[in-house]
Amino acid sequence: MILHAQLHVFYERMGHSDFTLKCANNHALISAESYQATKLYISFGRYSAMVFLEAEMSWNVLISPSQLDRKGLLLRKAIIVRLLEDVTNKRASKEHGYYIAVNQLKAISEGKVRELTGDVLFPITFTCITQKPMKGEILGGYVDRILKHGVFLKSGPTESIFMAEKSMSDYKYIGGENPMFMNDHSKLEKDTAVRFKVMGFRWMEADRQFQLLATIAGDFLGPL
Repeated sequence: MILHAQLHVFYERMGHSDFTLKCANNHALISAESYQATKLYISFGRYSAMVFLEAEMSWNVLISPSQLDRKGLLLRKAIIVRLLEDVTNKRASKEHGYYIAVNQLKAISEGKVRELTGDVLFPITFTCITQKPMKGEILGGYVDRILKHGVFLKSGPTESIFMAEKSMSDYKYIGGENPMFMNDHSKLEKDTAVRFKVMGFRWMEADRQFQLLATIAGDFLGPL
């Protein structure tokens, strides 16, 4: 899952005292005035803190006839709920990165009825909080798996991060029942918190996720 019920939010705000966020799988919206004045830091589970971006998107939302309402209030709610479900299911895109939460529903255009089913297709415009990896970015994560030639990390919504042995400075592989990488001062074993740098990444369309290459070669990088 990309979105977690235990989502934690830390923010810095200039000139505004109130800010609310609820994650998409709780069927709610982020609301914020002048989002550009906000730095939003979100923690997914363990050891991850990132700066997130806001993207404006245009999608089509399909609503069944039973959810249509003359007054428009129930219809708007149905559109929002369906949008949040679609965002969660789509997960991510190559252009925008991981979809974290819907920020604002900006416009709902006139619906078009599908003749065979009676469903109505509504073009909508909305803004969404997203997170896309960047080369050279410093991130925090934790060790998920250890192999002889390197380790796999997880960080926030990114679940496929590989760090090869050659990018781990002077760490050496130690096999056994609980394998690890070790140097004279510290060790990397399962669940170890790690600060690392992104060396590169690629988009995997079939899995709808990014694969990252990481390194801890550098100042202030390594186990936390």
